This record gives sequence, C-alpha cells and structure tokens, in this order.
Amino acid sequence: MKTSSLSAKIVAALLAATTLTGCGTAERLSRVGEAPAMSPVMSPTQRKDYRPVSMPMPTPLILEPAANSLWRPGARAFFKDQRAKQVGDVMTVVVNIQNERAQLAATTKRSRASGENAEVSNFFGLTPPASANPGVGATADSTFSGTGSVDRSENISIRLAAVVLQILPNGNLAVAGRQEVRVNGDLRELQVAGVIRPEDIRSDNTISWDKIAEARISYGGRGTITDVQQPRYGQQIFDVIFPF
Repeated sequence: MKTSSLSAKIVAALLAATTLTGCGTAERLSRVGEAPAMSPVMSPTQRKDYRPVSMPMPTPLILEPAANSLWRPGARAFFKDQRAKQVGDVMTVVVNIQNERAQLAATTKRSRASGENAEVSNFFGLTPPASANPGVGATADSTFSGTGSVDRSENISIRLAAVVLQILPNGNLAVAGRQEVRVNGDLRELQVAGVIRPEDIRSDNTISWDKIAEARISYGGRGTITDVQQPRYGQQIFDVIFPF
C-alpha cells in the first residue's frame, strides 16, 4: 500500500511539473535533435504582440499651396527624396554602443528597538491580590542589513533593417524591425522598435539608435547554447516559490 501511495505521489509531482512548464516544454520536446525553426516572413502588424503607437500629438498643420510656386508645400528637396517616409518603406537602424559602463554600489543598515510597560493597580475599584501581577509589558527589536553592487560593460555594433509601420499625425514615423540568424543549433534574434523623426534620417537612409524615441532594442536567442546557459525549470520554480 505504501509503495502504491509513493508511486501516486511521484506521478502527481510529474504531472504538476508538466503543468507548470506549460506548452513550452512540449514545444521543446517536439524539436529534440532539430535546429530551431525560423519564423516566416510576415507583416509586423500581424504579430500577436503588435500594438499600434498612440502618443500625444500637436494640431496638424494644413499646408496651403502657393500660386505660381515651383515648390510643393512640405517638400524637402527639388529632387525625389530616397529616404523612408511612407508606410512599408525600409530603412536601416545603426546600433553602435561602445564602451558603455555603469558602476553602482549601495549599503543599507537599519536597527530599531522599542519597549512598552504598563501596570494596573486599581480597576474599577477592584484591587488585585498581592500575588498577582497586573502589569503589561512588550518589547520589540528589528535589524536589517543589505548590500548590492552593479558592474556593467557593453559593446554592441549592429545594423538592422526596419519597416515604417505608421505615420503619426505630427509626421513622426513608428518603425519596427526583426532579424533572425541561425548558426548551427542556435538561433539569434534581433529586434528594434520605436518612434523617429524624418529629419533624423540620414541621406543614406540610415538612422542612429540614439535618435529613436521609446526605443526597444533586444538581442538574444534560443537554441542549444541558450538552453545550457539558463537554469533548469525546477530551479527557476524553486527560486520563485521558496520564501527564504
């Protein structure tokens, strides 16, 4: 009876672990021995995580054409501008972060002690016997000590093509780009998104990453090497639920 009960507990634990890991485990098991599959080329607006950009905008400026003028109102140059300016146009985002360092150290200590003492010698005319102790007392002590430090150094140099997704009412462009590179059994992913001004686009149709407002730049991956570098599911779950 004890053996069957122990077997039932083991099966229940395995089922619970499978439920916690969810579809991710099933997806990983389905591709054991295979290289990570690359995502199909598709419109970024069709992705599940796509959200239209909504920001405060000034009142649109209505351009009135001038009589007998050789220039079109709002035109940037006499010849056609080759830089991205319409929905669907492609441009290049240059990410060049060199020798960026950050150091931070903090130490916090706290100590507190408190005490309360009260004695009742007469309660509504009733006097307690001499052997009784009608006093009330309480004491409390608490201490806290914490330390933390950060030492970060980054060097990133990437060029990524992005697509214009929206033209905001004030003329700014919402752009997003995504790139996947598979090397052996590991898939590297690069994503960039944000809002840019058309004036910040260079003549060669490129823009620097520090000119992107609300920039979202991500560089990571998935695959054999990434799996080895991550803690196992059991350890991650233990770190979340263990209170000490």
